[in-house]
Amino acid sequence: MTVTITPGDPRDPQATALLKQSHALMESLFPPEDNHFLDIAELCVPSISFFVAKQGDTTLGTAALANKGDYGEVKSMFVSPDARGLGLGLKLLAHLEQFARDSGLSAMKLETGSLLKEAHRLYVRGGFTECAPFGAYEANSSSLFMEKML
Repeated sequence: MTVTITPGDPRDPQATALLKQSHALMESLFPPEDNHFLDIAELCVPSISFFVAKQGDTTLGTAALANKGDYGEVKSMFVSPDARGLGLGLKLLAHLEQFARDSGLSAMKLETGSLLKEAHRLYVRGGFTECAPFGAYEANSSSLFMEKML
């Protein structure tokens, strides 16, 4: 399967559909105060770089990196349930890492839900380790914080 990862637009209907699936999953698992996902409009700002993984004309995954000055924060990583198990999560994560390096960032950080065990395994495989809350985040029972020095 040939998959390309390119800059994308969160407002593209296929990307929006995946983002909405991701948001619905988060809303079903965590209380509103512990959901830190960005809505579509918040992903369309200059400090956020948004990418799509496509096979032909079909968007299979999305990922975003927020430039926080000295580090990048991974946002909105999601792969279509139909495309899981194909390694797209690792490919998207590697793409974000290369983009962060090319942007001169010294680290990548993320907040993910405590119940998202598959995501935890993905991030560990990608070289991330657990860390303390960062930025404006506060410790809570629904969040896991991770980082990777670049």
